Amino acid sequence: MPQSDVRTVDYHTGGEPFRIVADPPVAIVGESVADRRVFAIADPAVDGLRRMLCFEPRGHADMYGGFITPPDDDGALFGVLFWHKDGFSTACGHGTIALGTWAVESGLVETDPSGVTEVVIDVPSGRVTARVHTEDGRVRGVDFVSVPAYPIAHDVTVPTTYGDVRADIAYGGAIYAHVAASAAGLAVEPRDLDRLIALGREIKGVLSGSPHARHPGDDRLSGIYGVIFYDDLGQDDGGDLHQRNVTIFADGEVDRSPCGSGTASRVAVLSATGRLGDDRHLVHDSIVGSRFHARVLRHVTTEGRAAVVPVVSGTAHRTGEHLFTADPADELFPGFVLR
Repeated sequence: MPQSDVRTVDYHTGGEPFRIVADPPVAIVGESVADRRVFAIADPAVDGLRRMLCFEPRGHADMYGGFITPPDDDGALFGVLFWHKDGFSTACGHGTIALGTWAVESGLVETDPSGVTEVVIDVPSGRVTARVHTEDGRVRGVDFVSVPAYPIAHDVTVPTTYGDVRADIAYGGAIYAHVAASAAGLAVEPRDLDRLIALGREIKGVLSGSPHARHPGDDRLSGIYGVIFYDDLGQDDGGDLHQRNVTIFADGEVDRSPCGSGTASRVAVLSATGRLGDDRHLVHDSIVGSRFHARVLRHVTTEGRAAVVPVVSGTAHRTGEHLFTADPADELFPGFVLR
């Protein structure tokens, strides 16, 4: 892209970064956000902007962000293209929580006097809602209302260098494989992170060419996006299910949060297997100790199968603003990643 300045506002949700580009300096063409994602993947200018803002020295291998776009229609406030170091994703719950917070804090949407402001957002996988809770003029939390989520396959055998492991495959705006970390003799702890990254890449590689990686209704949503490794921590005193997870997504990228769309897919698996009742919450911790609460909002039918609409609750906090420069004389432009 030519020399230009790019403004961003940065947030983190549960420790996971989200870099918001409210006014992308490139054309992102398409009649819907899903179409714009297809365009962005193939367009050198849009993808170059992604790399500039995500790659070192302006970002890092675990950076994440989004380009604000027009919505699909007047039913949403805006649209967003989510991006990471390897491309453009179909869903992002932690990003939706950050975007809801940003929309209220920036004044993009007027705060509802009831204390709950709904921010409707079009994403490549559909329409989602951030229910932003405010008190005394401050954002106190956000409920991410996901697209419908459902299991795709249960107890799939996956050969790995750690032996065979069993995976549940589920959709929550993106397709995830769910694997107990203990199946490989590991735990969701920082000391095992390098091994979990390697194993996540391995599992994704095995499953990516399988029928389990296909979305049943829209091939643009196909592909194993991430592998969710989880530890089962039992129930808390109130009877809610308590788990800890780390999601290894894209090509070895690590979600510091409990993963919003991954948590949505986790709710679908646990609801379908009877482990998460409609009157209970999933208390979902991340590898850095941050926490989401999730539950089933309602049961629906989508793509000819039983599904749930999950609600994932968390908080996002602004970390700063940036004015990035693209210098045509910079021999390292648009940047690099080392992992």
